[in-house]
Amino acid sequence: MAPAILQAELDATASSLTTSVDPNILRNMDPEFISFYEKVLAKLKPTHEVPIEEIRANPSKYEAVWAYDSKDEPRIQNYDIVSKDGALVPIRCYYPDPINFGPGPYSVHINFHGGGFVFGSLHADSRFCLTLRDRLSLVVVDVNYRHCPETIMGKNIEDAWAALSWVRDSSEKLNIDKSSISLGGISAGGYLSCVLQHLARDNDVPLKLIIPAVAPVTDCCSYKKLEDSPYESFRQYSRAPLLNWARMSYFQRYAFPDEKADYIRSLWPEWWLSPIKAPNFAHLCDTFLITAEIDPVRDEGEDYGKKLVAAGNKVTFKRYLGVPHPFMHMTDYLQKARDYDEDIILALKVAHGL
Repeated sequence: MAPAILQAELDATASSLTTSVDPNILRNMDPEFISFYEKVLAKLKPTHEVPIEEIRANPSKYEAVWAYDSKDEPRIQNYDIVSKDGALVPIRCYYPDPINFGPGPYSVHINFHGGGFVFGSLHADSRFCLTLRDRLSLVVVDVNYRHCPETIMGKNIEDAWAALSWVRDSSEKLNIDKSSISLGGISAGGYLSCVLQHLARDNDVPLKLIIPAVAPVTDCCSYKKLEDSPYESFRQYSRAPLLNWARMSYFQRYAFPDEKADYIRSLWPEWWLSPIKAPNFAHLCDTFLITAEIDPVRDEGEDYGKKLVAAGNKVTFKRYLGVPHPFMHMTDYLQKARDYDEDIILALKVAHGL
């Protein structure tokens, strides 16, 4: 359980939060997060309150405070890969220092960023990618899949699959071991890794591990009201900070608009939009499934893990207490975010035998 908050501290910090967050939620929140929210995040206008056209016109203005352009870092290689429909998908490869880790070939971890299928860039997870490549004998491949409303739901899955296929087909060029691949991602990126977990098995592509973090695994982007979700956390944390019903409704308008909903559903198997409905959970790769306590999509993510276990797969669960959906980005402020990095580093060491 998160450390207890004295009532006086709660009263002092709750003033700017109670307009958007249920006070009952505050009592369970990590004090470090409340402090960071008060000092930094509460002063920023949430992007779900900004028209998408404004964000598209001024992307740097609305990037998250943890975003970082890593293009000038050493040992970076950029590529554009081709998706199924011919669209170019930018990716960035982060290479370990050969002085510390040898000449390779290296294991590889493919990362898909979050953003509700609407936001995100190669800046979103760059600090995390740098941390992994600096700590492990591992190439990190960061994928900038397409977003809505420029494209429709499902195209991002094709982009993600194109990235995985390209990495395997380019193993000699990339100096990687194609028999030692893992996948992961935060939020929408975690969802993509779950879908690819099934596609990889079906196409005889071996994976060492997937790490879906705070992943939505239902078609919650199509919900019109809280009661459409069967999961209690969806309602319990509908007013949580950072990811809440207002923000998810914004994502729905662009990722799953009413006028395109039937068309989107006609294009893909149902489980592509809701991987928890995949028809076969047998013989999937190992999973390190991560959830956050103060998160609407917590319960559905954990339910996905339970389905994996019931089908005989190996799953490691970890729920980080007292923190909201995107807590892992806040390494300068939260111990639990730093714990997240250490946990993933250890999981990748074990999975890849590093």
